[in-house]
Amino acid sequence: MKLLPIVAFALFTAPSALAGDVQPVGGFEIDRTEVSIGAFREFVAATKTVTAAERAGGGEVYEAGWVRKPGWTWETPFGRPARDDEPAVHVTYAEAQAYCAWRGKRLPSDAEWMEAAYTERRADPPAPFETGTVYPYPTGESPRGANCLDECGPGPAIDYSAVLTRGIGPAPVGTTAAGVNGLYDMGANVWEWVDGEDGDRKITRGGSWWYGARQMARTAVASKPADTAVVYIGFRCAR
Repeated sequence: MKLLPIVAFALFTAPSALAGDVQPVGGFEIDRTEVSIGAFREFVAATKTVTAAERAGGGEVYEAGWVRKPGWTWETPFGRPARDDEPAVHVTYAEAQAYCAWRGKRLPSDAEWMEAAYTERRADPPAPFETGTVYPYPTGESPRGANCLDECGPGPAIDYSAVLTRGIGPAPVGTTAAGVNGLYDMGANVWEWVDGEDGDRKITRGGSWWYGARQMARTAVASKPADTAVVYIGFRCAR
């Protein structure tokens, strides 16, 4: 598949929008979108953070096993400058925590993330969502509308397939169909770090563009070492 030209540019978006609008869900609020590269850039500029992936020379991608990719970092996730509205990836669990704290927020707990993703809490949601219903997918009764591999229908993914052995790539944040609680990309696009543990590993939720719909289902759970910095894992914040 031919790679479409990727042009580096900054979206002229207000800082508050880059930081993520929040949606109330029960007793907490959660970002409506995944944290974007533009929002993470503000954090890096303010804190002088150098991420683990940058120190290692690049983050990783799965090919025939995990492969480190020189120059693949939060700012250049596929080895070239990316758009400000792409999700920030190649970020470890601790780096995601630090970003959220800098914004006056925190990572959502696993229970909070699950409630926000699958249980509709809005008093008057638009059809087809119904208050109090627990859905199998963050998009509702079916996975369609998310950015996943093969099963979610066409979407706004950015085509990075020329540098990948599988999949196309992420969609810009907030450009897929809004799902349960009006949230974007709780299913697929990129995995999201949450504040939850699986032994000595940290839980990630939601699946990614590299997978089909099964990983974004309510019954799915995954975990990774906390120092993992890869092209498929991003995050959002809560408070």
